[in-house]
Amino acid sequence: MSLSQAASGKSATQSTIAQRLQVEYLVNPNQSSEIASATGNDVIQGLNQTPKTIPAKYFYDDQGSLLFEQICELPEYYLTRTETAILQQYAHEIANLTGHCELVELGSGSSTKTRILLDAYNQLGYPLYYIPVDVSGGILESSAKDLLVKYPSLQVHGLVSTYELALQRLTPTQLPSRMICFIGSTLGNLQPEECDDFLSKITAAMEPGEYFLLGIDLQKPKHILEAAYNDSQGVTAAFNLNMLQHLNQRFQGNFDSNQFEHQAFYNESQHQVEMHLRSLKAQTVQLQALNLTIAFEDGETILTEISRKFNLKTIQQELQTRGLKPLKAWTDANQWFGLLLCQLQ
Repeated sequence: MSLSQAASGKSATQSTIAQRLQVEYLVNPNQSSEIASATGNDVIQGLNQTPKTIPAKYFYDDQGSLLFEQICELPEYYLTRTETAILQQYAHEIANLTGHCELVELGSGSSTKTRILLDAYNQLGYPLYYIPVDVSGGILESSAKDLLVKYPSLQVHGLVSTYELALQRLTPTQLPSRMICFIGSTLGNLQPEECDDFLSKITAAMEPGEYFLLGIDLQKPKHILEAAYNDSQGVTAAFNLNMLQHLNQRFQGNFDSNQFEHQAFYNESQHQVEMHLRSLKAQTVQLQALNLTIAFEDGETILTEISRKFNLKTIQQELQTRGLKPLKAWTDANQWFGLLLCQLQ
């Protein structure tokens, strides 16, 4: 093949990818400083209450996203590899149960696990239509382009958006059905009242007969859970502490991460792992962009994340009461993680 032929072929490939990719920005990637400050209202509220909290979304600047990718590879962190193994084993069964189906993924990230589902639908000869939803336009676009190279018949309509806004903006599918995917155990990061509100928004976005695929971490012995959030390499600690650097950068802060330490433990009465940042001394911190000064006592903590662990039977009953009929539940051999396929009645 000549250089001109190779260049022509590459150009044709890029052209067909452009034709099969649509990315819609429902949130503005170039927010003004005034809007950026307004988005810090949740930080102001969280740091002024007792106990102090910071929303988990502030984990994810570029460094935080990189650290989380490293967490997913840690030997102690069973969640990602366990859910991936379940998908690898049962993706064809999922595809057979749903038939021709548009895939919507909330929190798509790098779409790594979604590829397992796309492979299954593709091997069955089904048309592929994928709607990834993520607040990061960069990772959404790069992941979508990778997928379009791998799957020549795939159509992608990416939504750079929050979950709530994306669910409101879903248009009727042109395929026989749709499946909304919320995998990765993210449901566990929501407080019970937030979980109720989220599931209400899911059902409001669905038509009867459509599907909901949910990944959940299951209750298990305390030592296994605590090891997953206190890894021997200290990556999770770095991930937790990086939140303070993110706040510094975003809101002109002066947190000294050396004056805080990572804590993670399993709250057995609430069936949830809690991650905290503990102040190592009495100190005062400022976030100038928010006009906020925070005083910490020695030993005082900030709650940065919860990760609720579910009972498989109980969560199926809760979904059923919302009209989401569980069709099938899959777990790994240890019953550490669950994957649920539901259908709206």
